[in-house]
Parts: sequence; C-alpha cells; structure tokens
Amino acid sequence: MADPQVVTSAALVRFAADLLGSAGFPGDVAEQAAEVLVWADLRGHASHGVMRLPTYVAWTAKGIIDPAAKPSVTRSKGAVEVIDAARALGPWALTMAADAAVERARETAVAWVLVRDHSHAGAIGYYARRIADAGMMSVVMTASRPLMAYYGTRGVAASTNPLAIGTPGGWLLDMSSAAIAKGKILAAAAAGKPLPEGVASDADGNPTTDPAKAVTPLPLGGPKGAGLSVMIECLTSLALANPLIATGLSDAKEAKDFRQNGLVVAIDPAVISDDADLASATSDLDAALKTQPRATGFDEVLHPGERGDRMEAARRSDGIPIAAKTWGQLASLAEAQGLAMIEPLEG
Repeated sequence: MADPQVVTSAALVRFAADLLGSAGFPGDVAEQAAEVLVWADLRGHASHGVMRLPTYVAWTAKGIIDPAAKPSVTRSKGAVEVIDAARALGPWALTMAADAAVERARETAVAWVLVRDHSHAGAIGYYARRIADAGMMSVVMTASRPLMAYYGTRGVAASTNPLAIGTPGGWLLDMSSAAIAKGKILAAAAAGKPLPEGVASDADGNPTTDPAKAVTPLPLGGPKGAGLSVMIECLTSLALANPLIATGLSDAKEAKDFRQNGLVVAIDPAVISDDADLASATSDLDAALKTQPRATGFDEVLHPGERGDRMEAARRSDGIPIAAKTWGQLASLAEAQGLAMIEPLEG
C-alpha cells in the first residue's frame, strides 16, 4: 500500500478552503469549515478531517447543503436560543452556535443553543474546545438520521450521536454513542486497516472486522450507547419538533436525508463558585490520576483530550499524514474543480 502524503496544517487549511470556495461557499464559511476539518486531522481523527471534502462538495452539488444559507435566530428567551441553519454547512452553523452560546452565557450564566437542520458538523470536539477556550464549561451534541443499530436490532435504528464535553484547562471528551463512528469505518477502509472486534456488523447483522463489509456500527456498551442515542434525539430533534430517527425509520426518502440537529451548552463556572479555577483544578486532578498504579500494559495514564493535544502539537510541527486513498480522492476533486493539488512535504 502506498505511503501517506504529509502536508503542513496551514497549507491544508488553505487547500480545503479553496476547494469549498470553488464549490460556491463564501470565503468566511469555507475558511471556518476548513479550520474545523483540519483540526480533526491534526488530532488524529482522519474520519472527520479533509477526507470529508469530496462528500461535502457532492452534497452541495445535489442541494443537500445550501452554500448560500444564512443561519438565523428564530427563538430567543432567557438562556435559550434556537438557530435555523437552513441546511447550512455544519461547521459554519455549529461555530456560530458555539460563539452565540459563549456570548449568551456571559449574560445568563448558562446558554442552551439549539441548531436545526445543519449538515455534517465535523469533529464535535472542536466546538466544545472553542467554548472552553473562552473560559466556559461546554457540552455539545448532534443528532442525525438512523446510522447505527439500536440494542437488539439487526439493522440501523439509532444515530451515531457525537457528544463532547470541554473545560477550561484543556480537558476535552469527544465521543460517540456508537462503538465506532461511520467515518472511522471509512477511514479504516481508506488506510487498509481492520476494525476492532465488536464495533460493526455486516449487511446480514453479523459481526465483522472488515471495513469493506461493515455496514452498521454497533452502540457503545450495548444498551448504554443505544439509550444515549435516543436521549440525544430527544434533547435535540424532538425538542425542535424536527424528528430524525422516527421519520428515517418510517420514510425511505427521509432515511437518506443528511441533515442534523445540534445542541450547544455553555456554562460560566464563575457563577457556580467564586473560587472556580478549573484550569488549576484539572491540573490537580491530572496529577492525582497519574500517580495511581498502572494496569498491565499501560505506561501512563492520560486525561481526556491529552492524546489528541500531543498529536496536534506534533503534527503542527512535522505535518499531517494524508492516507493515499484520501490523497487520490482530493487530487481528483481538485482537478475537477480546476484547482492545483496541494504540495506535500519532501520526505
């Protein structure tokens, strides 16, 4: 298998923004989306990185994403705000929601911002980290059409809902209700790597480790992941009167829809306690965890987000590897859009 190509993060952001711009997105929208996608690649989440660009461009051509969409606030009362994204590009709509949540939380102590009808949002941890960097505690989640099995079903019956929690001090949990994200199955196929056992099933509902045969992600922890999925659907889609799972299961056309609903929460820790210093407190907790005896096979104990922070630092310095299959897809897309392909670093 061909080796990956390595590029700088700055060059990759520029390339991604140019591709989206050529697909019709305004400059600020394209640049923000590029930043979100490359952030995922920096942190080792290729499944939510620039490998998504061909899909985003294809969805735009089909009208699934509206490059001219202008998300607007449709409801606002107290700590609550509702944004109609109008099928806008997900990274743009969720960044808007994250910034709105921070601004609102400065006034109301907590903000609960719901986003209706946006497209795939990329790595959800980006928005939780953005809020945390502004000094707030954060919770971010999204819901989509059925993409994974529900506990006890053979085929798809729930969403692979991403969920992220961030704190000042740099801790970041970025996870899913599924044992594996659909994008990670695609990334494994692109890299020619097998899947872990127990994370996906084939078309007949049988477990498989072959990403080429994997059709249905399984819920994380069985009933726990399944329950988390439908409760996120309640907090987002059902609250917005815009159900995605039930309509996707009952309507073949709806089952193929790629819109999502999101929820962004920001909390000002200073309102909770005059002594709140989460940066210092998380540092103390980290030190306490790292002094504990190691389980067999572990050289160290990591806090949430630490692995990603280390990889991001290394890749900002040494470059981001792009899998050969993804590189080929990006090259084909650039040629079709009349753009020059990004130049890789010399080995």
